[in-house]
Amino acid sequence: MSQSQIIFLIVLVATLGFFAYTSWKILRVLKAAKPIDRFDNIGERLRITLLVAFGQSKILRKPIAGILHALVWWGFLVITIGTVEMIIDGLAGTDRSLAVLGPVYNFITASGEVFAFIIILSVILFLARRYIIKPRRFKAPEMKPMSKIDATVILFLIFFLMVSLILMNTGYLLSNSDYVGLFPVSKILALPFSSMSPDSLHTLESVNWWIHIVLVLVFLNILPYSKHFHVIMAVPNVFFSRLTPKAHLDSMESVTNEVKMMMNPDTAFAPPPEGAPAELPSFGIRDVNQVNWKNIMDSYTCTECGRCTEVCPANNTGKKLSPRKLYIDLRKRATEVSPSFIAGMVENGSGTVSLVPDYISEEELWACTTCMACVQECPVDIDHVPFIVEMRRNLVLEQSAVPSDLTGMFNNMENNGAPWAFSAEDRMKWAEGLSVPTITENSTPEVLFWVGCAGAFDDRVQSITRAFASILKKAKVDFAVLGKEESCTGDPAKRAGNEFLYQMQAMQNVEILNMHNVKKIVTTCPHCFNILKNEYPDLGGDYEVMHHTTFLNRLIEEGKINPNETFSESAITYHDSCYLGRGNDIYDDPRNVVKSLKSEIREMKQNRSKGMCCGAGGAQMFKEEEDGKMRVNHLRTTHAVETGAEIVAAACPFCMTMMTDGVKTKESNIKVYDIAELIDKST
Repeated sequence: MSQSQIIFLIVLVATLGFFAYTSWKILRVLKAAKPIDRFDNIGERLRITLLVAFGQSKILRKPIAGILHALVWWGFLVITIGTVEMIIDGLAGTDRSLAVLGPVYNFITASGEVFAFIIILSVILFLARRYIIKPRRFKAPEMKPMSKIDATVILFLIFFLMVSLILMNTGYLLSNSDYVGLFPVSKILALPFSSMSPDSLHTLESVNWWIHIVLVLVFLNILPYSKHFHVIMAVPNVFFSRLTPKAHLDSMESVTNEVKMMMNPDTAFAPPPEGAPAELPSFGIRDVNQVNWKNIMDSYTCTECGRCTEVCPANNTGKKLSPRKLYIDLRKRATEVSPSFIAGMVENGSGTVSLVPDYISEEELWACTTCMACVQECPVDIDHVPFIVEMRRNLVLEQSAVPSDLTGMFNNMENNGAPWAFSAEDRMKWAEGLSVPTITENSTPEVLFWVGCAGAFDDRVQSITRAFASILKKAKVDFAVLGKEESCTGDPAKRAGNEFLYQMQAMQNVEILNMHNVKKIVTTCPHCFNILKNEYPDLGGDYEVMHHTTFLNRLIEEGKINPNETFSESAITYHDSCYLGRGNDIYDDPRNVVKSLKSEIREMKQNRSKGMCCGAGGAQMFKEEEDGKMRVNHLRTTHAVETGAEIVAAACPFCMTMMTDGVKTKESNIKVYDIAELIDKST
């Protein structure tokens, strides 16, 4: 073994050993976190990994920066093959050991050089963006000077990695008449170096070989201490991402058991194992000992790119919430207490400092509208909303730290089965004069119309309920409503963190729905739709659930209703409901219904999966917004007014309320209607 091989072996063992030690420490932190099963449905996980991690599908949502980043990522994948070859050569004392691959090797070397050149250009553009263009998301309060230094160091490392690779190939190309491989970039650069002596060319190759391989190993060991750890963590993080719809929130099993016991004291539960210590359940997240390993993995994977914060409606209207900051804070807290955390010595926030409220404030958590825009935009599939709701659960269930407005909503829901102080006796007042059948009058309907609390009690929303019922009657649909038996789905309570109240509501509703043998449900509320469709199955409520826009689209396609041209001369803009769109990927059905009106459709700039929240979700409908520079619904209404449309078409009672309020502040003549109202007026 030559002296060069020995030196290389020492460098390789030392650097890989240090990286292994760092990785072991991180794995210990992940192992110390709470368990969560993310090993199901391997085929689907692999598909998503290929699409999101390797295909860079989410990063490409910003076309210019996305294409550059994707090219850098794909380039690294190709260049890594060359790095493996260099390691083999360094250990074995060979030169271009993968040349045995023949034409494949030509492709690897040629594409590696082209990618290296593209990466150099991309790095220059990234530096210009960071230091000259300076996007708002790079200047947020949570972006400390160290973050800027981190990004700059990594970018320069990447730059010199690529430069050294091309210079190494240039030296090899000129010093070997029988070279193997294809080097299109080095051939172009060869002219300035062609006058150098053979020894100098060999030195050029050798020095840059060492520079490149040492930089690779330094880069590898910097990554775990950098936000650029996503280079390694992105693939596993995407693989272990949640497969359920974005709007789905898990039910807390510990709460389920207690609620079942409250509702039926005779319910049997498996006794704890003999000798097992008595353990009081903890609810939600206050400190790192209550997070699961995927939360920790998310924090290590976070690129701090700020795409989540850039689209956050709370942040965009001046509130303190920044989804990016949540994971910066989690990683910081987990790193600071990792020895105690691993040893199991962090106890439910019982110390003087905890994740909430010392790193993440209550004000930040209560500002969230759970709109899922952050989840939609994250290029590495971090799941912000469930993390926020878990922290809310702890505030509500363990600390009773709840905004006073929500306390009132909880009390109303518990006492009246609705978030407002209305009696169940008033649930059918909206139907006066319509002859709407209840399920006691029509016990086997084709479809149950779930009215919802806003649809039953809110004066403005009642007109939507009446319009949809009218359409059902015109289309001769066999339907019924629960009437006084209907109670709030519990959605506002669940999103606000009151899992106990939610499950009590849900189990009562499931019991009633199952008692009536309900199979198919349609509702005008995306929040009711989501929770009935995606979350009630966790508690024994399995139904076919449709949103009314999907149902209307089917009625139109089947020719059961035929909209006329009442609104043909009106320009309409459609506002995407978060829980219908991002939450459940329903974008086309409502638009198809609007198209049936033969009106001009004018899309807002932020539409479909990029649509902005109205500001009502996450129980915001029932509380005052946190302090900011403006209200969320006022900003969203501005987007609608800017289209120049005469009508805003909504598909959610909460969106209706928020957009109507926003229009008043704009002193605009634009009208806000639910899609059902437009169809009812046109048939």
